[in-house]
Amino acid sequence: MCKICKRIILSVTFLFIIIASDAQKTRQIELSDIWASSSFYPSLPGEMIPMNDGEHYAMLEDNNFINKYEYKTGKSTETIVRPSQLKQTGASEVISIDAFSFSKDETRLLIATKTERIYRYSKKSEYYILDIHKQLLTPLTDKGKQRLAQFSPDGSKVAYVRDNNIFIKDLTNNSEIQITADGLFNNIINGATDWVYEEELDLTNGLYWSPDSRKLAYYRFDESKVKEFSMIKYGSLYPEVKSFKYPKAGEDNSLVSIHVYDMATGKTITMDTGKEADQYIPRIKWSPVKDQFVIYRLNRLQNKLEFLMADAVTGNHTVFYTENNKCYIDINDNFYFSPDGSHFIYTSGKNGYNHIYISDMSGHEKQITNGMWEVLAIKAYDEKSATLYYTSNEKAIYNLDLFSIKTDGTAKTRLTKSDGKNDTEISKTYKYFINTYSDINTPPCSAIYDIRGNEMNMLETNASIKSSIKEYGFSSAEYFNFNTSDDVKLYGWMIKPAGFKPGEKYPVLMFVYGGPGMQTVSNEWGYYDYIWFQMLAQKGYVVVSVDNRGTGLRGEEFNKSTYKELGKLETIDQTEVAKYLGKQSYVDASRIGIFGWSFGGFLTLLCMTESADYFKAGIAVAPVTNWRYYDNIYTERYMQRPQDNPSGYDDNSPVNHVRELKGKLLICHGTADDNVHLQNTMEFADALVKANKQFDMQIYTNKNHGIYGGFTRLHLYTRMTEFIIKNL
Repeated sequence: MCKICKRIILSVTFLFIIIASDAQKTRQIELSDIWASSSFYPSLPGEMIPMNDGEHYAMLEDNNFINKYEYKTGKSTETIVRPSQLKQTGASEVISIDAFSFSKDETRLLIATKTERIYRYSKKSEYYILDIHKQLLTPLTDKGKQRLAQFSPDGSKVAYVRDNNIFIKDLTNNSEIQITADGLFNNIINGATDWVYEEELDLTNGLYWSPDSRKLAYYRFDESKVKEFSMIKYGSLYPEVKSFKYPKAGEDNSLVSIHVYDMATGKTITMDTGKEADQYIPRIKWSPVKDQFVIYRLNRLQNKLEFLMADAVTGNHTVFYTENNKCYIDINDNFYFSPDGSHFIYTSGKNGYNHIYISDMSGHEKQITNGMWEVLAIKAYDEKSATLYYTSNEKAIYNLDLFSIKTDGTAKTRLTKSDGKNDTEISKTYKYFINTYSDINTPPCSAIYDIRGNEMNMLETNASIKSSIKEYGFSSAEYFNFNTSDDVKLYGWMIKPAGFKPGEKYPVLMFVYGGPGMQTVSNEWGYYDYIWFQMLAQKGYVVVSVDNRGTGLRGEEFNKSTYKELGKLETIDQTEVAKYLGKQSYVDASRIGIFGWSFGGFLTLLCMTESADYFKAGIAVAPVTNWRYYDNIYTERYMQRPQDNPSGYDDNSPVNHVRELKGKLLICHGTADDNVHLQNTMEFADALVKANKQFDMQIYTNKNHGIYGGFTRLHLYTRMTEFIIKNL
């Protein structure tokens, strides 16, 4: 053999050794890495509670330590609570801390333990009071678990809910007062909210102390006329039937009233909230003015919002703000009073984008922020310097930054420097903020900044996750946009297969949510699903997500374009995505699939039926299949009542399009889903059978809308992965 041939053979052999070595270095993601060991789940700081001095924050660690940290250094300066303090006198058991809160003077703690979840956000716990200086731990009560326990502003009392009734514990003499006595499961709720207020208005708390601690305002729900929904809990010889009040679209709601208990007189006053009983009261907030508080009043169709100034002594009110909308009004917590109560600050989308306004009580208002971008939240209001801190997507529609601005609209400053999602917590004296940042390709990192945005201390970098990203050869997600045939610009992200070759044709999995006000195209770390998408990319799939019309943070016209016809424009847009992808040189147009959960499951079913020619396979998890089956606050906000808009409900219901199904379909659902009931999947399955359409279905016993617990998620994603590999 000639020397040149030997050199060629040796070179080729060496090249193959290098390639093989590189292949060995790039590890393959396993489902067990994601759902069993959580190998890619980043470290996140625990809940950080800002302390009064503005120089420190408190953090719970290991469920039995509460440590005090300094903002300037990020170092622990004191242990406020340690295990030895978490035992009652004479007891051996050390309680575990699930959550805690300080009294206003920070001398006492309310500690929640043995917490049980009720619905998505609501919980009940055993509460204890810890006197920090006396090192004395005492139970709030020994008569059953409690909800929503909270100190009065002066720290002398604790109000809480037990068995749907309200109690007040006087810490000065250890006595207990019962404020209400008519609480009854599935009938009357005092001091808390019902299922639909919790789920759709983000409201669980129904107890509100006045600033002077002399009065307690509270919600009362009469849900006696609300129809019950029943679910079966399996696991015994005779399965248990669990029923709870769930008002479906067009059905009766709870009758909600607001009351004020006076500590001095022991009397309760019912507040006047108007003659119309079929309405919502989504928020109440005390004013700095003595005995006055604001009641939000929202009509049943949710397109008229009023602020009522209520008198806690007489029960009377005056309307000081009214807003109407041709579609609907979203409720949020962006509301602050000026120190003297003469002005209020709030956000509204009435000029086309959600922005901040300031107004006096006579209606003379000024818009503080302005532009073709949206304010997401007011994070803090520094009354002394008249400065607001807020988050917005001004820099890019999929970014979220922290800004500051004066209430006169001057001195607007971007405080976060990195493009991505910035989640902030501001100190009580507005000198510092803690920011957790991520982007679509970077796991979260947390740091402390001064209020000008200068980094002071890095708390968490998640360096191990970043190292794993390289070790496993993650493909970077890329942003793209295109214009539909209706000339609507849509934004999306794409993850291409490892070792992507432009000349090859790849199958595509589209991930969709698409519901009102939401985004999947957000410049933030995607946690579990993101890792799964990377695993699919390793297996040769292109993974894509695009936000259709109706999703959030693009202004009123875009956000509310789907009003009264949920599913119509969204399906058109997702079909346009499939068409656009099918024209790309690297996409196999005959192998495009779609996956979605909840609202995303609803859109998946519509795409698989109404646009059956463009989708080879689909996975719908916990899908809505007919909006008549869903709760009334959410559904009527976007669709009005079924009796007012029957065609909007029926024309876009997947149940009515089953005959158009062509591709392979997998539907997954939990039997204990209190949110999107299993009824949706069962009715859809029945319609498929009647149309003689074949499909796959996976049911998870006693699992709720999240379908998790034990190996459940691992099982679910194994099922979905195998379905994709087989059918796409």
